[in-house]
Amino acid sequence: MRQTRFLILAFLFISQVLFAKTYYINANTGNDKNNGNSKNTAWKTIWKVNQQTFKPGDVLLFASGTTYDGQLMPKGSGNKKNVIKIDRYGKGEKPQINGMGLKESALYLYNVEYWEVRNLKITNKGGEPKSRRRGVVVRAEDFGECHHIVLEDLEIFDVNGLLEKKKGGGSAILWQNMGKEVKTRFVGLQILNNYLHHCERNAINSKGNIMRTNWYPSLDVVIRGNLIENIPGDGIVPIGCDGALVEYNIIRKGIDSMPIGDAAAGIWPWSSDNTLIQFNSVSDHRAKWDGQGYDSDFNCKNTTFQYNLSFDNWGGFILICNNGFKLGEPMNMGTENTIVKYNLSINDGIRPYKAHNKRYFAPTFHITGPVKNTSIHHNIIVIPNKEKNEMENHVVEFQDWGKTFPMKTVFENNIIRNESQAKILERKTTDFVNQNNDIQEGFDYNERNPQKILEQLQSNPLFKNDKEFMKLYAFIKEFVKNNKEISF
Repeated sequence: MRQTRFLILAFLFISQVLFAKTYYINANTGNDKNNGNSKNTAWKTIWKVNQQTFKPGDVLLFASGTTYDGQLMPKGSGNKKNVIKIDRYGKGEKPQINGMGLKESALYLYNVEYWEVRNLKITNKGGEPKSRRRGVVVRAEDFGECHHIVLEDLEIFDVNGLLEKKKGGGSAILWQNMGKEVKTRFVGLQILNNYLHHCERNAINSKGNIMRTNWYPSLDVVIRGNLIENIPGDGIVPIGCDGALVEYNIIRKGIDSMPIGDAAAGIWPWSSDNTLIQFNSVSDHRAKWDGQGYDSDFNCKNTTFQYNLSFDNWGGFILICNNGFKLGEPMNMGTENTIVKYNLSINDGIRPYKAHNKRYFAPTFHITGPVKNTSIHHNIIVIPNKEKNEMENHVVEFQDWGKTFPMKTVFENNIIRNESQAKILERKTTDFVNQNNDIQEGFDYNERNPQKILEQLQSNPLFKNDKEFMKLYAFIKEFVKNNKEISF
């Protein structure tokens, strides 16, 4: 009996492999009346692709240098051993999908799993900016567990969504899981090595299960190696995840086009647990409110920021916050156990005009609302003189979002170098421990290169023979080597 069952399973597996097909699409030489099974019998349009239901192991190859108008919405799912792939063939530019602003996204993966999409250019620009316009949308609805979606080596640009978050915004990539009938989440979603630029409002964001009363977080989400440029809003925002990994991403060349009071930051989780954010660089964020490089936002537990670089962000290095007005509701069980360690911040907090609170508000660390058990240690903070005398110079500022101040914050073993005097504003925070920090004021700030800054600090007692410091140094050294176009 066991042998018979094994033979049946083996037959099914071999059948899937044998019947998997490679399909070719060529906008220049193809014809939708062809079978699509060879370069000489390629299909012509994505309309033809959208009519098919693909099977495990199938491969879709678009000809390099070709362009397609409309929305690509492939159907069918692969399986664990036989994923479905989209890629390109031939030499030349990546094939380009122009959504033309006609639909929500130019690439739409809806209720499918085990797909890998690589080497496409994607745009979705309409005549006027429009709410909820995206480049790529991955959506699972009443699906259960949606496995193994990979977006890799894509270039997504010219997506003109709205700048206002409350009106729906827009983004290069959105993933969303929802389910009224069936609990739904992503397992193994990967967003890797993409180039995202000139998109409004955001780069990579998500919508997921945020209610703790119905907690069903996405698992094994990895966002790695992406380059994000010329995007005014949020950079990378995992929502409704447990154990998301965000690493080796670069966000830079931010645009000062956000409306007054519309908040955004570089990398931050919301309604997520055990998020690890490491080996990233965020610079030039210019949102008119917040505008930090990093953020540990509300309804998050056990978020760790380590070995990251942050520089020239108008709002500061990091925000740690909890909405006290909504604390205790299903969508906000608190912000707890945030760890910020072994990061390098240079020249953050340089907003050149008053924010909507009528202050030049841009502390290096902004901690507000009833956050609990925050640990900030072994970070290097370099604060040059501000451009204007009236600009504030606060290393740490506590505030009471929701009329409650932070609780149990430890700020220790950090190195702070100020050209002028800086302040730590405690106000009415509870159980703030501020100890053993190496603070030097009035130093001559003449070195911007992050590698050289760390080399000057290697012999400091706080970092001598420290393996974690050497992880930060190794990352910074490689970053400087690979980004010579940045004039530190």
